[in-house]
Amino acid sequence: MPHSTNKELILGIMVGTTGISLLLLWYHKVRKSRKTLNLPKFLSLGSKFDSMTFQDEMYNGQGTAAIFQGRQLQILEKLNELLTNMEELKEEIRVLKETIPKLEEYIQGELGGKITVHKISPQHRARKRRLTTVQSSATSNSSEEAESEGGYITANTDTEEQSFPVSKAFNTHIEELNLDVLLQKADNLRMNECGKMESFELLCDHKEKFRDEIEFTWRLTRAYGDMYELSTNAQEKKHFANIGKTLGERAITRAPTNGHCHLWYAVLCGYVSEFEGLQNKINYGHRFKEHLDKAIQFLPEEPFLYYLKGRYCYTVSKLSWIEKKMAATLFGKIPSSTVEEALQNFLKVEELHPGFSKSNYLYLAKCYIDLEQADNAVKFCNLAVLLPCVTKEDKDAQKEVKKISTSLKRMMCSDLKVKSHFFRMHSTSRQN
Repeated sequence: MPHSTNKELILGIMVGTTGISLLLLWYHKVRKSRKTLNLPKFLSLGSKFDSMTFQDEMYNGQGTAAIFQGRQLQILEKLNELLTNMEELKEEIRVLKETIPKLEEYIQGELGGKITVHKISPQHRARKRRLTTVQSSATSNSSEEAESEGGYITANTDTEEQSFPVSKAFNTHIEELNLDVLLQKADNLRMNECGKMESFELLCDHKEKFRDEIEFTWRLTRAYGDMYELSTNAQEKKHFANIGKTLGERAITRAPTNGHCHLWYAVLCGYVSEFEGLQNKINYGHRFKEHLDKAIQFLPEEPFLYYLKGRYCYTVSKLSWIEKKMAATLFGKIPSSTVEEALQNFLKVEELHPGFSKSNYLYLAKCYIDLEQADNAVKFCNLAVLLPCVTKEDKDAQKEVKKISTSLKRMMCSDLKVKSHFFRMHSTSRQN
């Protein structure tokens, strides 16, 4: 009996000790979780948070402002990291979707002893014959040439010269072209996607001879932008965008009053921003607007500039509250614009060049939808459909125009039914 009592006593002590330990562990865990959930006050999205309280907290003493700004930057970094991870995940999913259907073909090729050839973009196919004839010349000149194009070098895979080698022997038959003839030919070739590719190669063939000519440099910058648009590979797009931006920087430095230099530098900044994190995206957006305004100052009759400005205004008008606050934190100024401002720029394009592009008509329709002017929206959708599809942008715009047209028809039919019903009800009430 005493032995049994001792056993029960020991067991009771062990159970009690375990219970106390679990209680303490639970208590510390709760305290820890409460601390981690104690977010800064400025993240609260309740009704008490408005622009006045934001300013009051921000400037309530020098020490408080410093702590507040530090917390802001921490939150921005976290948001930037989250967005970057989401973009990377989306890209990985897209690649998997494209790769899995081709897996069987790849395995069969390997088992059959075939040489696997990766899918390459149209611009690579167009250059294939050049690569075979000038391989040795490109290898000897690659490092020097890459340095001259802004130092865009990445371990023998990403230099401009390796992708687009230049051979003196190969190009002797076109070296005799003078600058004016070359520029005119390069401009005339840009009528379609194949022509843009030829224009790019033509300019690359002559860059050694005319690299110091501003009219040549901004056209080469534009050509890199064309290749960005034509490429279907993300790494190639990044490559073209970075080299084009570097050339654009050189052009605006040497010719600060040339509107075309500012125009194409702004465009390439927009392309580069597609591969950057949130903070750099905002930075490049600020730079895009700055050089776009300068380009308009020097080229007030260029419709493409007003189209780009309209796109900028429309995008800014759709920014969320948090995106505007982020921009304000980084630059001290909240970007602002309205749909009405965007509309005026798109109308300016139509005034300078009627039927400028499908995309311009598309955004005119979007603006009128936002302003609840369905009749005008339908009008510009109909005009957009009449224009031919020449580029990939045209094809994308055509698809969106068709979707918008379908939605507008449904909306207008619905409104018509409502009005008809209201009219019948009104007539019945008057008769009674």
